[in-house]
Amino acid sequence: MNLAASLANSLWLAGGVRSASRFRRALADPAGTQEAWLRESLVRHAASEFGRAHDFAAIRSAAEFTRRVPLASYEYFEPYITRISRGERDVLACGPVSHLAPTSGSTGGRKLIPYNASLQSAFNAAVGPWMLDLVRQRPRIAGGPAYWSISPLADEPEDGERSAIPVGFADDAEYLGGPRAWLVRQAMAVPSSVRFASDAVAFRRLTLLSLLRCRDLRVISIWHPSFLELLTDVPGKAWPELVDAVRSGQCPWAEALPPASRPAWQARPDPERAAELDRIGAHDWPAWWPELQVVSCWGEQAAEPGWRALVRRLPNVLVQAKGLLATECVVTIPLGAGRPLAITSHYFEFIDERNELRFAHQLERGKRYEVVVTNGGGLWRYRLGDFVECTGHLSATPSLRFVGRARVSDLRGEKLSEAFVADVLRDLWTVAERPSFATLRPRDLNGAAGYELLVSDETGSSGVELGSRLDAALAANPHYALARRLGQLSPVSVVLVAGDAPVESLRAFRGRIGDAKPRVLLDPEPPMR
Repeated sequence: MNLAASLANSLWLAGGVRSASRFRRALADPAGTQEAWLRESLVRHAASEFGRAHDFAAIRSAAEFTRRVPLASYEYFEPYITRISRGERDVLACGPVSHLAPTSGSTGGRKLIPYNASLQSAFNAAVGPWMLDLVRQRPRIAGGPAYWSISPLADEPEDGERSAIPVGFADDAEYLGGPRAWLVRQAMAVPSSVRFASDAVAFRRLTLLSLLRCRDLRVISIWHPSFLELLTDVPGKAWPELVDAVRSGQCPWAEALPPASRPAWQARPDPERAAELDRIGAHDWPAWWPELQVVSCWGEQAAEPGWRALVRRLPNVLVQAKGLLATECVVTIPLGAGRPLAITSHYFEFIDERNELRFAHQLERGKRYEVVVTNGGGLWRYRLGDFVECTGHLSATPSLRFVGRARVSDLRGEKLSEAFVADVLRDLWTVAERPSFATLRPRDLNGAAGYELLVSDETGSSGVELGSRLDAALAANPHYALARRLGQLSPVSVVLVAGDAPVESLRAFRGRIGDAKPRVLLDPEPPMR
């Protein structure tokens, strides 16, 4: 047992007991819990500019809140967030904004989400029940370090971006904030400075070296399951160097880090662990961590085949599909076999298939809904863009399954929306040069994921040059840029098609021709199983 990690984990878990108990009680009364959350939030933020403009102080019910505050997308909030980034206070919510967290936008490459103490408390209110339920299932997870991969590489500011508020987080623990963040850092298997690695190869080798040093690794939490495959595929010719670095305690890739970060990568020499890794070899990666208890990753939609592959590869490990989690909010929490709504963290509304509004306690099993969230950071009645299906209820609270986003391609977590792709393709050529036909097609064949540009053959550009320009333009989406830097997505390829391709596609359309609409982002083919 790793005593330092065990102590830090125990203190962190103890800090979540209250939120877990509150959440368990709340499951029986989602209507009352949500009403209380909304009432408290309206009072807390009534003095904000947004609160005054919508007369929060006069709102007495959820129905009145719905009448006074409009449904909104990110574009509605963007001018407010721009002002927050310039240092203005109490704009969308009362109290200081500690960070602006970058994520992919639906109509642009990047959104910045305000984080404050209220929003960090909301994430803690969800993480507490989740982690304590994991401990119930796998008690030994508290005995050793964990690898949490939320933001693997440092965020780089966009051209011309200036902000009085920090953009991005110093490390993953800052999503929780306060003492809990400090405790999580004490049990992290990989130093947070890995995010400063100068390139993706160095990042992967540094990460894997840290993990190989941790024989008692207990938890791996990642986003897409392909990221674990990416890490465990690293060794190859580097395996002898990795094993020697474990043996000597030295780090041959520390030069890829800023000088101030390098000392943290030197470790105590461990010839016994190195000898064990030598015996196991580079290819039997599950045997590298004999104490591993839990792998947490996406397990729905495009990630499901990868999740199932991990389940088969790790028969003695709990490979848990994550709940629905966005930068803006936590939607569902993994709890046993269910995914109940995070009713103590945020206020939720839902739009049903008839475009009618539903509250959390009104969701019906088998029905699908669009998620609308109000969070403590200042997003009010925000259309998240996620669609869910109610699979049942835990006590009286709906359990939800993620079914997709509005026209978004998400092979490896890049979340390319059709609106964003349309803007990129429009700007790829001058008006005079634009081709008669151009559309982006996702592909995921035998584990090689990426995108193809199908373009009519009159462009005059070489495929390599055009693909390179498109790849660079798509990288305005930070998640796409990250997946490319990590090697999870291959470069864009270009397929020149005959000029009559759009006509042929209409002939293949099975509905009425009048119902066919131009698509700049095709639906992905089902992944090969």
